[in-house]
Amino acid sequence: MEFEKHSEMSSNLELDIVKKSFEWLSAQQIKSVKKLSSTLSAHALWALPNPYITRLILEQDNYGSWNSSIRDTARACSALSTEGIVFMASAKWLLARKSENSWNRDVYDTAYVLAALADMGTQDKDGCNWLFENYCPAWEQIGTTSLIIMALKKQDKLAKTRTFETFIREKARWILSKKGPDGGWTHISTSNLAIQALLLAGFKDEVKDSIKWLLKNVHESGAWGNKDDDINATALTLSTLGLYKKT
Repeated sequence: MEFEKHSEMSSNLELDIVKKSFEWLSAQQIKSVKKLSSTLSAHALWALPNPYITRLILEQDNYGSWNSSIRDTARACSALSTEGIVFMASAKWLLARKSENSWNRDVYDTAYVLAALADMGTQDKDGCNWLFENYCPAWEQIGTTSLIIMALKKQDKLAKTRTFETFIREKARWILSKKGPDGGWTHISTSNLAIQALLLAGFKDEVKDSIKWLLKNVHESGAWGNKDDDINATALTLSTLGLYKKT
């Protein structure tokens, strides 16, 4: 694997960590749509050969969904879009399941779908308004708020508007206020969502210490996880590092 050096993350040690992590991933049995999607995205963000494209496409149902699941379908669509692959049948399948401007009146389903639709070039203002208007204390969690920021930011960017910019920046600053002194948000996956949201929101300088925190918390195997080595946490972290490199 060849990795291009970047001014923000250019030491041989850091690149060696990334290389070892991809080698660990390649040795794993990756079967679920969630794990295939996150692994595919990681490879795309580092511009590496991507055998996971075909594997994920082969898991697709006849009607354009994955497992007839809104969340799995959204994850798969977002992942494939990182390689420039868009299935309009999948976008139509997702849109057909919208009711009362949301998906299952569920913040996670709705945020994942709105992000996926934006990744596929499809705007959905009503869904964005639903997230914005229904934001409440129950949603004020790092991971949940990060997903909302990413959905609204992607949709705003696609529409070439700044409709939700004030809200996005307010919630981004709230996430930053919850960051630990070491640069992380306790859990690896939650920290990755927070960093990705902050990068999309334009707070790259504010997450330099968070990137160092991620690199310091890699396991000896090359994987990441709260305790045990975890496929999804590792792929998410590699995606975060790749996004940081590209931002």
